Amino acid sequence: MDEAGRHQVSAGGGVAARDFFVCDILAAIPKHDLASMEHPVFSLSTRPDRRVLSYLHGETEITVTPSVKGRATIFDADILIFCISQLVAALNAGRPTSRRVTLTAHDLLLATNRETSGDGYRRLRDAFERLAGTRITTNIATGDMEVTTGFGLIEEWQIVRRTRQGRMVSVSVTLSDWLYRAVLSKSVLTLSRDYFRLRKPLERRLYELARKHCGRQPEWRVSVETLSKKSGSASPRRVFRAMLREIIRADTIPDYLLEEEPGDLIRVSRRAMVIEPGEGPHLSPEVLDEARALAPGADVHALAAEWRAWWASTGRPRLRAPDRAFLGWVKARGGR
Repeated sequence: MDEAGRHQVSAGGGVAARDFFVCDILAAIPKHDLASMEHPVFSLSTRPDRRVLSYLHGETEITVTPSVKGRATIFDADILIFCISQLVAALNAGRPTSRRVTLTAHDLLLATNRETSGDGYRRLRDAFERLAGTRITTNIATGDMEVTTGFGLIEEWQIVRRTRQGRMVSVSVTLSDWLYRAVLSKSVLTLSRDYFRLRKPLERRLYELARKHCGRQPEWRVSVETLSKKSGSASPRRVFRAMLREIIRADTIPDYLLEEEPGDLIRVSRRAMVIEPGEGPHLSPEVLDEARALAPGADVHALAAEWRAWWASTGRPRLRAPDRAFLGWVKARGGR
């Protein structure tokens, strides 16, 4: 195992060594790496996709080569999202990490809204095999490093423990160094938990692109041609446009609204952001008392909820002093 796999930089700047990381953080907030959200790494096909994908966008080049079992799908990426989410939560808590992770299959299935039946475990094993077999050659930068390299999405996986019926219980996964560097550099974005409820591959891909391009701005406009290319869809343009219109009518994309505009354009805008209970920056009871003085008669708990929604809409930045940030927002709001 290389240096990136054996070490991580702790919250205090020190370095901690460990051979593996156990995914045991309950309700870790879903995170995905920026490169996978920006570029069409994963297949949108529900059948084995054995096509070699070559993608060029600006100075970024990607070639994705599948194994005989097909290219890793956008649903297979749930495994990586689960691992990334656990690792980022551990980094935020100052815990040591490693690119070799051990996870409980049942926890993974539950966290990603999958069936925990025997068929669910079989599908999970197929996903591991596609992830390990899919090879990528790219010059995408992760963190502050740009190199042209070839790698698998995961280096290896193994069933550590089974039930008496042969069902996998504990699984060990070694992430690619490329992906682990993205985790260490926090090149990730938070996903809505409703992402895992999306059953159409294109719905998921549209959400990823909306989250990536509309995270810190109120809207994003993109041509259908560019959107088709960035999504990785293999459908003809007219078929892609028809699928797009169906998704727009169904209005199923979490957090974002898609609208068709003249000129063969798609407008993506943010919905009102909703923060789940217990999520977001923590505020002290004392700061709520200060907020009452700044906004007499206002429901400070409603103000706190509104502030957290605003915080989420600005990309969920890490706050060193949430209390001070909240009071500053209350003062600015009063001025408006």
